[in-house]
Amino acid sequence: MIYLQLLLSFLQIGLLSIGGGYAALPIIQSQVVDLHHWITMREFADILTISQMTPGPIAINGATFVGTKIAGLPGAIVASVGVVIPSFIIVLTLAFIYYKYRQLDTIQAVLKGLRPAVVALIASAGLSLAMSAFWPDGKMQLATISWESVGLFAVAFFILRKYKKSPIVVMFLCGVGAVLLSFFGIS
Repeated sequence: MIYLQLLLSFLQIGLLSIGGGYAALPIIQSQVVDLHHWITMREFADILTISQMTPGPIAINGATFVGTKIAGLPGAIVASVGVVIPSFIIVLTLAFIYYKYRQLDTIQAVLKGLRPAVVALIASAGLSLAMSAFWPDGKMQLATISWESVGLFAVAFFILRKYKKSPIVVMFLCGVGAVLLSFFGIS
């Protein structure tokens, strides 16, 4: 039964993940954290972090990690296949339609209209992740904010924007920074 639940959940994620991996984050969160309670929000943030550091699309990596946690290797396979099938079918269909009708104003108008929605999905996911990082206990109060996380975020954001460093380098530096903060008893 769990395999069917994993398949159906990740089919929905794959089907509704218009806009790519980051746009899928609120949908993944809704399915695996809010609806099924397979993982906590903290585990979700950890899985996203690991998914960013491993090769491949975030939705597939996330499906693999969640599937493994819930039902081992067979669960990972079922969840990963579930998230890929809709995209595969949709991309084949859209590629055919796009290349055949790309000059039409209607197609261009639809694409132009979808861009803001995708940005909103990405912003929503980013805000949820920021809230879980800055307020690990879930209570959004100034007294419970994780200032170490805010500081690491600010440094990472500055390095990414000002110096255009690789996200991998920035993630590594933040990991080292968190270890040093922990070593000195700051976090």
